Amino acid sequence: MVQSPSKPITLEEFLKLPETKPASEYIDGQIIQKPMPQGKHSTIQTEFSTTINAVLKPQQIARAFSELRCTFGRRSTVPDVSVFTWERIPRDQNGEVANTFPIAPDWTIEILSPDQSQTKVTKNILHCLNHGTQMGWLIDPDEQTVFVYLPKQQPEVFDQSEQKLPVPPFANELNLSVGLVFGWLLE
Repeated sequence: MVQSPSKPITLEEFLKLPETKPASEYIDGQIIQKPMPQGKHSTIQTEFSTTINAVLKPQQIARAFSELRCTFGRRSTVPDVSVFTWERIPRDQNGEVANTFPIAPDWTIEILSPDQSQTKVTKNILHCLNHGTQMGWLIDPDEQTVFVYLPKQQPEVFDQSEQKLPVPPFANELNLSVGLVFGWLLE
């Protein structure tokens, strides 16, 4: 859903607005509300964050965040899962995780919802890659397909159950396959 203000709004003005549920994003001067996550989307999102954090967080390699607002490159988006390497996680003066993340994630993961534009989601992934993200995934639960995006490379398509999914170098300890990711829908 696109909400068009009567006059253009700046990123700074957008960031002062109250948060919406589901989250709204600021893209090219427009406020666009994300669709409400449904069962498949929510299941994959939760399992993905849990799996990444179970393997990478205890060793302080990286941490996954669900629905975290990231503001950089004149956009403010809310990827379904944002993964940051440990040393890049913004922190406040107490050493706690900061409330504001003004940088691109190291790995961005988007899960396509039934009424969501694949083009819009792909543009968000490409925006991240253009601002330092190492890898982007677009997961399509209906097609049981994962599109993997790397900077300045052609996307790869993974749709066979036994296919091992590539991960960023910092996440090499993760052993994920197409079958595992979509198997979460059966649990």
